[in-house]
Amino acid sequence: MSNKSPPPRPAPRLYLATPIVDDPASLLAELPGLLGSADVAAVLLRLKETDQRTMISRIKALAPVVQKAGAALLVDGHAELVARGGADGAHLPGIAALKEALPSLKPDRIAGVGGLTTRHHSMDAGEMGADYVLFGEPDGKGQRPSSQAIAERLDWWAELFEPPCVGFANSIDEAHDFAVSGADFVLVGEFIWADPRGPGTALVEVDAVIKKAHATALAGKNPAGQEHG
Repeated sequence: MSNKSPPPRPAPRLYLATPIVDDPASLLAELPGLLGSADVAAVLLRLKETDQRTMISRIKALAPVVQKAGAALLVDGHAELVARGGADGAHLPGIAALKEALPSLKPDRIAGVGGLTTRHHSMDAGEMGADYVLFGEPDGKGQRPSSQAIAERLDWWAELFEPPCVGFANSIDEAHDFAVSGADFVLVGEFIWADPRGPGTALVEVDAVIKKAHATALAGKNPAGQEHG
């Protein structure tokens, strides 16, 4: 009898972070094309800090566009605005914020978490019920771990834990490396919006790169002829 190996992880999907949104008009015009061109699972809405009513109206404007494209809209922080704006969930900056937000988000909405500086914090987040853990985002001072350290953390998580892991990619090369390391999702943001060819071209390219990286990594783990015991 041969041991059945677990099914391979599906290819990573994109998680697109918006620029900081003040007036959503230009983003509203651009999003349908972007979301239609690549395999985007979710959009992280980064709102400019202002009064609650204004922020809620911006979520309400963007949520239907994202959801119509088959993606989830998550608000960066501001879990208290999620339900009122019609968003699908929130991304929370650390364990304390996750713990505070869980009662208002669960069970109907997504609670993702970043700001996990240690493996212990990451495991705590998983045990608390985080829907995903994000590795590699910059801290308040703009500092972040090395690309290699992020890849190692993703690899560790993907091997041992059930909740999805997300790699925060600052470049197409990082997106490739994180896909190889076992990320379920690759978060892309500023380098997509800053691409001189336009965000649509950049998004299509990074989507193709992570899918190819995943396929290559799978082929490496299961070379032909070794599958039958």
